[in-house]
Amino acid sequence: MENSSDITFFILAAYEDLGKRKYFYFSFVLLLTLTIILTNITLISLILVDKSLHEPMYSFLRSLFFNELYGSTALLPVLLLHILSDTHEISRPFCVLQVFCLHTYGAVELCTLAVMAYDRYLSICHPLHYSSRMSSFKVCSLVMFIWLFSSIKFTVTLSLQLRLPLCGNIIHKLCCTNYAIIRLSCIDTTLNNIYGLCTTVLSVVVPLFPILYSYANILKICYYLPKEAQNKALNTCIPQVISLLNFTVSCVFEIVQSRFDMTHVPQITLNAFTVYFLTCPQILNPIMYGVRMTKMRKALKNILS
Repeated sequence: MENSSDITFFILAAYEDLGKRKYFYFSFVLLLTLTIILTNITLISLILVDKSLHEPMYSFLRSLFFNELYGSTALLPVLLLHILSDTHEISRPFCVLQVFCLHTYGAVELCTLAVMAYDRYLSICHPLHYSSRMSSFKVCSLVMFIWLFSSIKFTVTLSLQLRLPLCGNIIHKLCCTNYAIIRLSCIDTTLNNIYGLCTTVLSVVVPLFPILYSYANILKICYYLPKEAQNKALNTCIPQVISLLNFTVSCVFEIVQSRFDMTHVPQITLNAFTVYFLTCPQILNPIMYGVRMTKMRKALKNILS
């Protein structure tokens, strides 16, 4: 194919080796999808209904759970469809939409975890100033900024990608990614690579600073607290730390296989990494916060009873 105007669809080649195991994979991914939808909708509804959960931390949690739904429902239904299908074609506009959803999901996830870490830092290290520094207006502003900033940032990414003429339409992945499409370009992609590096820094490196700063200060002040207060403070941070580590690991897997030559790695292993990125954080986060946080457990018991 000579240029991008000839390309109206892409072929997702990672599905070709499923064979008779596709029904097992379909059942497994369907179970994960239903679990993600059920758990996240339940906790979003719980936070909305129960007035005791109308606090800044739970507003950020609601945004986090909504992002899990956004990422999974935008990507997993298409994944299920392709597992059962004998043809694995995806139209170019839908592929671009998938790229936008995938990247905005990842950016919103990490930025929300950064804001949640800062919220815990204020609550534990500056409890007297918490109400003034984390007002309802500031919470809403932070949530809106995270979503708008991530959307605008990756709109620019897509506009740079769409200008590229493409010399192929085969993507060796389960879903469309920005870098997989850029690698099909017929021309120099230096501008795309530079902007991609900048967005990676903004999406990954920048949020890590408030996360590391917040938890370092929390650990420092916990050293001087009584044992009971120390345990209470740390228990509120444990779910966030586990969520952060889980998402970071899945994100690293996805970035590595997108950016480096992975032809020596079996395709089934690469597929497992992608499914892990698309499902594990979305399942673990609601379960982790629903089980670990006392207020969430009590509110859920009250609603069920």
